[in-house]
Amino acid sequence: MSKPGRYGGTFAHKDIAFEFASWISVEFKLFLIKEFQRLKEDENSRLSLAWNLNRTLSKLNYRIHTDAIKVHLIPPELTPARAAMTYASEADVLNVALFGHTATEWRRANSGKKGNVRDYASVEQLLVLANIEGMNAELIHMGVSQGERLTRLNEIAIRQMRVLTATSTVKQLKEE
Repeated sequence: MSKPGRYGGTFAHKDIAFEFASWISVEFKLFLIKEFQRLKEDENSRLSLAWNLNRTLSKLNYRIHTDAIKVHLIPPELTPARAAMTYASEADVLNVALFGHTATEWRRANSGKKGNVRDYASVEQLLVLANIEGMNAELIHMGVSQGERLTRLNEIAIRQMRVLTATSTVKQLKEE
């Protein structure tokens, strides 16, 4: 849009102005590209920090979870191999409650990926995982059966995921 007169001039939408300036100046175009790349890297870095924080929280809560298993579900006479199976079974309670499948099922379906299902979880899923690990430890202390714990934890995971994905709270945290 052009306006003649004392306060006139030529005005354009910023996208058109950027394109025009990029056409006139190669240096300006290069500046825009570099600045965009820097902003995207900064954004990815902040998202990565949030994901790493939640992954660390879920690992710390897993310690609380494994301690409850050790104290209440593994008798002293159990062999180390059988104890390992108990730990794996309890980890799968959490996996099924949150992700809908066991670690083995996930590995079979994702044979080309390294790591485990938790390494590919969203920030929201990791937050819910940290929550249900602590809850499962308490349910183990209370003597609740594995089947009942799975049912309760699944209900909690569904409810928490709905809240976290329906509101913009986690999205706002990702942006900060």
